[in-house]
Amino acid sequence: MNTQEIIITWATPVFFALIALELLVAKLRGRCVYHSSDAINSLGLGVISQIVAVFSKLLTLGIYAWCVQHLALFALPANSVWVWVTALVFYDFCYYWLHRAGHEVNILWAAHVVHHQSEDYNLSTALRQTGSGVLLGWLFYLPMAVVGYPLEVFVVVALIDLLYQFWVHTELVGRLGWFDRVFCSPSNHRAHHAVNDRYLDRNYGGILILWDRLFGTFIEEDDSDPPVYGTRSPLRSWNPLWANAEVYWATAKDAWHARRWRDKLLVWIKPPGWRPADVAQRFPKPAFDIGRERYLPVLSRGLTVYSLLQFALLLGMAVQFLDLAKHLAAVELVGYAVFLVLSLSALGALTEGRRVGVALELVRLLVTAAIPLLTGGWFGVPRLDGHVVAALVAVPLLSALVLGWLAISTATREGSEKAIPG
Repeated sequence: MNTQEIIITWATPVFFALIALELLVAKLRGRCVYHSSDAINSLGLGVISQIVAVFSKLLTLGIYAWCVQHLALFALPANSVWVWVTALVFYDFCYYWLHRAGHEVNILWAAHVVHHQSEDYNLSTALRQTGSGVLLGWLFYLPMAVVGYPLEVFVVVALIDLLYQFWVHTELVGRLGWFDRVFCSPSNHRAHHAVNDRYLDRNYGGILILWDRLFGTFIEEDDSDPPVYGTRSPLRSWNPLWANAEVYWATAKDAWHARRWRDKLLVWIKPPGWRPADVAQRFPKPAFDIGRERYLPVLSRGLTVYSLLQFALLLGMAVQFLDLAKHLAAVELVGYAVFLVLSLSALGALTEGRRVGVALELVRLLVTAAIPLLTGGWFGVPRLDGHVVAALVAVPLLSALVLGWLAISTATREGSEKAIPG
């Protein structure tokens, strides 16, 4: 197990322990900072980003390693403290510019938008990560390779920078005095996630907020103007695939509709929200309304509990997938990845309260039962004990029965309510 895997192994249970602590503290303070469907969506997107990373890591780290080997100006030693310290600062500097470009260049925003879509601001939001950032994000860190920072140093400082940013995604930690002036803090990052005019496109720093002070992008949180979270073009969906695709799709449509070839290109590299004049005239969009009603489809208590339990099971499968990634055959690994992504999408449709969501979830459960029933095993485990196979078949089938009962109960109750006049 390498250093990165060790850090992730220890960090994951800490993340969930802190989420539980945040829930407890919020409850004690009489505040509601979590909504179950939103949290499932955020965590599911985090799972998908990790699945994508399994397949993209070889490419991105391979490019970095090649650049260090062939383009490095210096041979920096990996056993020197000053190399590690400067690498972390250098990485954070590169991150600032990637993060800033992610808000100022539409094609980069199309990837980064995933992290901003939640209308909640809590620790689950920190784990809400893009699945497509790998396409261009690696470019911003190549200066580190050219300078000569070893691959193993780069990988670890990247992880440190990412892990640091977890704790700043909370509304329960207030101002921190001098700390807010030097480092990215909960107060500073709340302003970054806000869609209020005052806060828009500010506070990009990952660990240090000094970059924002230096380059003129810092804004202080103002109690008289509380942050409102989300994006100016709300996602209004719990579908993780659509969450990753929505801006790419909207931009592609604008590029298709644009009459001038120049505009077909500019729509990708201009700031988010920019549209060719002819496209904006022919296909207008509603003006941004900061007082809009948040997206929160009504879900019965039974379906809410069901969704949370099913997501917990899928999370366990995702952990197994990440462990298997080290030695599972490529075809089987891809199959498991597709199964997990489609499963999370089906669960997302269910939490949207749509009838098609029930149908998709039932199909998912039947497929889940069919895999061990027909193969006698599971992804990465070709042969299982008969009792284990029976359990793996029984759980999704029992879940299907429970889901059917909950769906019928919900439909009956809604029909009764509609039948009552007035």
